[in-house]
Amino acid sequence: MIRWRKGTVEGIRREWPGAVELNVSIGDDGTHRALAYPELVGRPEPGDTVLLNTTALAMGLGTGGYAMVVAIPDRLPPDPSGPGHLVKARYTPLQATVLGADEQDSPHHALLREADSLDGTPVIVADLHSALPPILAGLLAARPGTRAVYVMPDGGALPAWFSMSIARLRDAGALAATVTTGQAFGGDLEAVTVHTGLLAARLVLDAEVIVLAQGPGNLGTGTRWGFSGVSAGEAVNAASVLSGRPVGSLRVSEGDARERHLGVSHHSLTAYGRVALARAEIPVPELGGPFGARVAAEAAPLGDRHDLVPVPVDGLHDVLRSAEQDWGVRLSTMGRRLDQDLAYFLTAAAAGRHAAALLP
Repeated sequence: MIRWRKGTVEGIRREWPGAVELNVSIGDDGTHRALAYPELVGRPEPGDTVLLNTTALAMGLGTGGYAMVVAIPDRLPPDPSGPGHLVKARYTPLQATVLGADEQDSPHHALLREADSLDGTPVIVADLHSALPPILAGLLAARPGTRAVYVMPDGGALPAWFSMSIARLRDAGALAATVTTGQAFGGDLEAVTVHTGLLAARLVLDAEVIVLAQGPGNLGTGTRWGFSGVSAGEAVNAASVLSGRPVGSLRVSEGDARERHLGVSHHSLTAYGRVALARAEIPVPELGGPFGARVAAEAAPLGDRHDLVPVPVDGLHDVLRSAEQDWGVRLSTMGRRLDQDLAYFLTAAAAGRHAAALLP
């Protein structure tokens, strides 16, 4: 379950909005990376004793391979002040209260109380968090200045602060805001459900395009149904029932060593082909060559319940390279960089390009 350790902060490695990365000495276990969320535990400083959850270290996790700071027992943070009665990460040791955009004490409650429509706003749905930067790159290259808002459900990381991509995309002006929904927290706005999260993105944050994908830390078991990305199909349903325009971004890979993710991932085929009951537009990238033909053939069965839209990818490689450099965002999926799995990033960018064509 949980591996508990005490450690001593040796120094601060780096930080970004909502998170501080540390070097922590853990007794005979040596020095390791640790991560703290100051909003939850206060800000650790060199010399502090910290209580740690080292489960991820012991498991050798990649994305989340940190010791997590649970408390600074000798220097507790002040009690929070202000409104907010939504409890996120409920009934865990770090449950936290936040102000929900949709709760009664919110200044947006009256706006959202009877809200029921996204008025045709494109909602780009993706499986993995790593799709967010390339989707935005494709969108903004085709329609500069588009106001994009990210809605984060609770299938991956719960704290939005864990994502360096969100912070850098915000700093670069590529992303306007984030809404965290369900048990996820730490966004510019909080919401109880994906539905109110989508409505808040459109009606409160004035999104022209909404991108919905898990936070970092996709969970999969190698079974047909046992993966957190089934939420992509559920998001299509939510966007549709709210009169949005769902756009399903395929998860495609030419570099994954696992056969179930080569070509069009079984995650996309299950989420869009079985879970999504509402109709969506599915951009199919024109990748060319035998691999492009394979992707088109594997996506074809989704045409029984969705609208398949061929999207050219010419120029998108350069767009992605420029975005990585200009935004300071590291394009990476499952440890593979841009040129190690180009098809993945081109497919996500194609979804952004298609969404741009839907706007007036």
